[in-house]
This record gives sequence, structure tokens and C-alpha cells, in this order.
Amino acid sequence: MRRILVADDSPASRSLVASALSDVAGVEVARVSSGVEAIKLVATDSFDLVLTDVNMPDINGLELLRFIKTNERLSALPVLVISTDTAEAERLRALSLGADGYLAKPFTPDQLRAAIEQVFSSQ
Repeated sequence: MRRILVADDSPASRSLVASALSDVAGVEVARVSSGVEAIKLVATDSFDLVLTDVNMPDINGLELLRFIKTNERLSALPVLVISTDTAEAERLRALSLGADGYLAKPFTPDQLRAAIEQVFSSQ
């Protein structure tokens, strides 16, 4: 069973991701609404992937990414950044911080599943 943590302050976005992954065998999705909640959960639980939105009110997705990638115990945890920002500079910034992928919103369920599969296949 692969466990995916979705960190997004938008209930609709969290639901969209969970719905898109609901028919994928062997995947369990946990959802949090903030970067702070995500940090608490990754520090105490085990996940195979974190999907994080960039724009969150407390700790944004790039700060969450930085926390994960600079933490010795968590640094190998793959992170897929999702954002409404389609600028190439934002994508490159996320990748330079260690993101394993970047997906611009809006995306289709097929695009999301493909991005996740790409992250898992590159491990």
C-alpha cells in the first residue's frame, strides 16, 4: 500500500486529488489543510509521497518542501508540488529546492496520476 499525503488549504482541491486517486489500487490518501499539519504528520507517520500546494496560509508548499528535503530522516521522501502558478520560474524554483515533480493547476485526474506514476517510477 502506497501512502500519499495531500497538503492543500482548499477543500475542493484535496477532494479532487483524493477522488482522482480513489480508483488507483494500492493507494491510500491522507489529507491536511496546512503546511504545519503536514510537517506534524510527516514527522510522525510514514508516507511514500507528499503532494503539496504552493499557496497555503501558514507554511507554504515550498517551505514544506524545504523542511522535508533538509531533514535527514525525510530527505528521500518524494514531493510533488502543485500550483496555480504556471510560470517556468516557479517550476524551476520548486525543482531547485528538491521537488520530484511540478504539476500546474488546473489538471485532469489523468495528468495527476501520470505525474505521480512518473515520481514513483523514477525512485
